[in-house]
Amino acid sequence: MAAGDGKGWAAGRTAANDPRIARAAAAHRGKQYVPQIPAEQDRRRTSAPVDTTWTADLAYAVGLIATDGCVADGDHVSFVSADRELVEHLLRCLRKANTVSAFRTRIGGIAYRTQIGDVAFCRWLATIGITPRKSLVLGAIGAPDALFIPLVRGLLDGDGSIMNKRARADTGRRVDYYWEYLQTRFVSASPSHIEWLAVRVRTCLGIKGYVAFSRARDGRRPQYTLRFGKRTSLRLLPVLYADPTAPRLTRKWRVWADYVARHGLTEDGIGTIAPI
Repeated sequence: MAAGDGKGWAAGRTAANDPRIARAAAAHRGKQYVPQIPAEQDRRRTSAPVDTTWTADLAYAVGLIATDGCVADGDHVSFVSADRELVEHLLRCLRKANTVSAFRTRIGGIAYRTQIGDVAFCRWLATIGITPRKSLVLGAIGAPDALFIPLVRGLLDGDGSIMNKRARADTGRRVDYYWEYLQTRFVSASPSHIEWLAVRVRTCLGIKGYVAFSRARDGRRPQYTLRFGKRTSLRLLPVLYADPTAPRLTRKWRVWADYVARHGLTEDGIGTIAPI
């Protein structure tokens, strides 16, 4: 900058009438510049799309997305869970390395979220029955019969539960008279999905559950539950957890594992259990 030049000195000047501008233009002539992209954005931009070749891991991930996931805007999948382990299972099964973020819920708890931007994957999910705003309209899920077990385990980990408690059977009997129950539940706001799941479990595994209707905690939204009592849970859970290396939510699996250990049961190779 020459003496006397201040802010805006180059206004109206060009390389033809100012040697300083001419020199600066010559220094940049022939060079190419790539815009700098933040590392996080660049990772998402270059991330490979989800491989939709059916595997046990993909079937499990589909079960999670069908329950706790959301296909938003047709171009990305959002997944939220109170269990960070479940979010990490989803990313691992889909071979993704997206960020997991934590946030505080309206009731003061902590939840975890991840988003996967993949238009092709979202379109593929629609072909197997998982569409945007699916909560009330979810029906059958088009997974292969051979991968039905990991799909069901994903549905259980997403919106199901395993309950094992002791209760007083009759208050008129001895104070130490208790009975123990074991129950497996799958929950959905869509009756067609629960009915489909009940039929598929009965057809594929020969295990019959009971479908019940109730209201969610807010008293307004409908809720449908597929229940398996103690006898049928003792047939279903060994099948779902037959492979100890398969992804599973530890918190729910632990309820079953503790029951097995406490009652001296063992799981055999075909998914039935017998006393030791």
